[in-house]
Amino acid sequence: MTRVAFLVSKDPVTEHGGDIELARVVMRLAAESFDIRAICLSDEPPGDSVVDVVKGGLKLTRVAQHPVKRGQLLAGAVLQRRSLVHIRFDTDELLEEIEASDEDVFFCEHNYMGESFIRSMHFDKKGFVVNTINTESQVWLATRGVLGRVEAPRLLRDELRVAKLADGVGCYEIEESEMYRANGVQGARFMEVTLPPIEQIDISATGQRLVFLGGRDWPPNQEAFLEALRLWPRICEGIPGAELCVVGAKKTGSTDPVYPDRARDMGFVADLPAFLKTCRALMAPIRTGGGVRVKLLDAACQGLPVVGTDAAVGSLKDVFGMSTFDDDDVFVAECRRMLLDRDVAVAEGNRLYETNRQHWADKRPQKSVEALVQAGLDR
Repeated sequence: MTRVAFLVSKDPVTEHGGDIELARVVMRLAAESFDIRAICLSDEPPGDSVVDVVKGGLKLTRVAQHPVKRGQLLAGAVLQRRSLVHIRFDTDELLEEIEASDEDVFFCEHNYMGESFIRSMHFDKKGFVVNTINTESQVWLATRGVLGRVEAPRLLRDELRVAKLADGVGCYEIEESEMYRANGVQGARFMEVTLPPIEQIDISATGQRLVFLGGRDWPPNQEAFLEALRLWPRICEGIPGAELCVVGAKKTGSTDPVYPDRARDMGFVADLPAFLKTCRALMAPIRTGGGVRVKLLDAACQGLPVVGTDAAVGSLKDVFGMSTFDDDDVFVAECRRMLLDRDVAVAEGNRLYETNRQHWADKRPQKSVEALVQAGLDR
């Protein structure tokens, strides 16, 4: 059986967030066809263990993720002419674990996780594929101010360099895969990975509650959170029972603005599927898009209607047939429609759930993962 080593930037047992949630799904799909293990960067003690991430257990090797040393990071970026992100995730400890491995294909979750593999003795001898997750250069450009404007071109240069060295490149955005192909990465492809369907929400039993979902340490989520609070007074006007719940850890070190009436911060919710069963729809006024969009996948796998911008929905509008709402007036009107017309919300929830259920029945997520691994075997 083909052996695949996943190189993961976060600990799949202890970490939360969209990228690691979908990485777990990808590993579970890969485990259906291949013999897999994972090497991850982690704050937990280094070493080998078997963890309950995939059916039958995942063989996991933890490598120390050291705190950022700014001076050392800047010096490395200047001397090696690489971006801060790609320097940050290229470590000698990770290189050592890669060289001690003998898998057939090395599967990098995030473009920058390919840097240590490229330095290894396995480069150009073993299969090497990259699942980009999101275009870091675009996120930095949109959210990191002056530093983002300086780093974005360097990040894009690194992303293209790593992608051109890989045997296959997977993207969670159609436009991103087209960008890579336009820049000479012919093996770039769209990954049709969603979350597997779970028990469907009975939208007819929900109250007039909207939910904003997302950890605000991720800059696009913080930006969208502020948009949600700005729009909420218009959304709930004249609807006495309307409620907005904000779910997800807030930005580290930040002080939230004053919440408008009938909006409240729920923080981290341990049982997210159970909480979403109490909601009428998800609102996602994202302005800076890209990446895995797990908040929308969480909604789709349970049949929770989504009111999202084009940046929020991205390529999922092709997968799920979602409409998008970019203008403030149109966005507000659609949120109000979900709150006021239960039948409309029920119909949209049923449609969304059935679309995702059929997506999995057709094995489209599994075929996407298998095809990317196969690109490493066909090198």
